Amino acid sequence: MNTEEINPHLTTQIVVSYVRHHRLGPDQLSDLITSVHRAIGQLGQPPELEEIRTPAVSVRRSVHRDYVICLDCGYRGKTLRRHISTRHGLNRDEYLRRWGLRSDHPLTAPAYSERRSTLAKSLGLGRKSIALAATAPAPALTDAKARRTRKSRPASRSVGAATETAARPTPARRRQSRARAASQSV
Repeated sequence: MNTEEINPHLTTQIVVSYVRHHRLGPDQLSDLITSVHRAIGQLGQPPELEEIRTPAVSVRRSVHRDYVICLDCGYRGKTLRRHISTRHGLNRDEYLRRWGLRSDHPLTAPAYSERRSTLAKSLGLGRKSIALAATAPAPALTDAKARRTRKSRPASRSVGAATETAARPTPARRRQSRARAASQSV
């Protein structure tokens, strides 16, 4: 139907009926009139069909151990994130939605992910560093509590071990020496 042949009274009747039962702001009225007029003009015309896409490879064959394949063009690579953004202008979510893929569908080759994960773990990434853990203050125990929690140690039979343990101060001895140092400095 040609939009020039549309009866304006028909558009007016539909808009008036809608406004009677709904609240609209003054700025929304012109948009409503335009959309109703356009909808009446498209009556009787075939609906616009969406482009049917066929993937370059099947979804099952798009993920291999050492590479992944782009469903749009067939590109093979270790990761697809940069490829789909530069070549196709899509972000991850748009690409997954375009092909009807689940949100956990990998865009990175599994072997590449494992290799990067192993490297990160060997570098100690993702864990608190030992230096930070050592500088954190330990909860202070009162002397009575320290006596209750102290456990007796079996006597060692070797002479070297005995001198080694005697040379190393116990936590209780360190606390006492700190307390003495604090009282002497005051």
